[in-house]
Amino acid sequence: MSRISDIDKNFKVKIVSDREDAVYLDANNPVFEINGIFYEDGKYRRMPKAVANGVSWGVSWLSGHTAGGRLRFKTDSQFVILKATLGDIGKMPHFALTGSAGFDLYEKTDDKQKYVASFVPAFDIGETISGIINFEDSKMREITINFPLYSEVLEVYIGLQETAEILPPTPYKYKKPIVFYGSSITQGGCASRAGTSYEGFISRRLDTDYINLGFSGNAKGEDAIAEYIKNLDMSIFVYDYDHNAPDTEHLKNTHEKMFETIREANPTLPIVIMSRPKFVLTDDEERRLEIIRQTYNNAIKSGDENVYFLTGRELMALCENEGTVDNCHPTDLGFASIAAALGDLLKKLL
Repeated sequence: MSRISDIDKNFKVKIVSDREDAVYLDANNPVFEINGIFYEDGKYRRMPKAVANGVSWGVSWLSGHTAGGRLRFKTDSQFVILKATLGDIGKMPHFALTGSAGFDLYEKTDDKQKYVASFVPAFDIGETISGIINFEDSKMREITINFPLYSEVLEVYIGLQETAEILPPTPYKYKKPIVFYGSSITQGGCASRAGTSYEGFISRRLDTDYINLGFSGNAKGEDAIAEYIKNLDMSIFVYDYDHNAPDTEHLKNTHEKMFETIREANPTLPIVIMSRPKFVLTDDEERRLEIIRQTYNNAIKSGDENVYFLTGRELMALCENEGTVDNCHPTDLGFASIAAALGDLLKKLL
């Protein structure tokens, strides 16, 4: 059986063989800056294991997926090699492996981050992924490597030219992170690359740090997660877990309660409430929208001047029904639409 990579070289996955002029550094080396994740108990995580265990089994497992993780640095190396060991690997029929299990690399040029290339997993991916990205020259570059959206990452090594200089990245314009809480869409399903979740688009546009607390199928507004989030040092809180609420009664019992928990601990924090990103709603989804809208309306009536509301119709305005793979999870087009609407609001708030 022939493969497309046999007749089109552009589909071949680059496998790294060690270069004599390469030096490999652990991603935890202090010469690098890691954002959105941290290393604990043998893997990179988005929230402490002990805290995640107290929310639910699903959140505990998914908190080990590296959505929103970024490795940042400056270097004049003429190449960047990545070698990573993965644990749980997200493999789904409607989700590109480049997004669920791959890494991608951006270069900051003229104060804008531009996509350069991806470290692409093999179709029959095992526990490791490796790749090399070559540059035309050895000038100093500012690099951001985005981590997989739906996989565990156990270790990462970065290979650079032995003679290369490594410097810290330029600090984000907004160092205090935006915290996003929500469902599989918040986590990044089904973006084609690690950097094309809506948070990724927004972070690059606004030059802001962020924390992705999207938990696929497991964002249910539990008291334990609200208690954890309320104590985070954040610039803005954004939440949408409509898709994961089992029914309208659950949403009604938890949605305003979560808002009030965050608000009580953070009286002046901007909070953005969103409904599920969908353009055309069923009757059940309309009822859910009204529950969410009521949280917002009650906050406004109480005199809250730092609460904001975006509907799914507003979020998907650029693509309407064309922006998903399954009438639920966005494509890159859908994520770009969400990022446009939400990013415009966040720009004003920042």
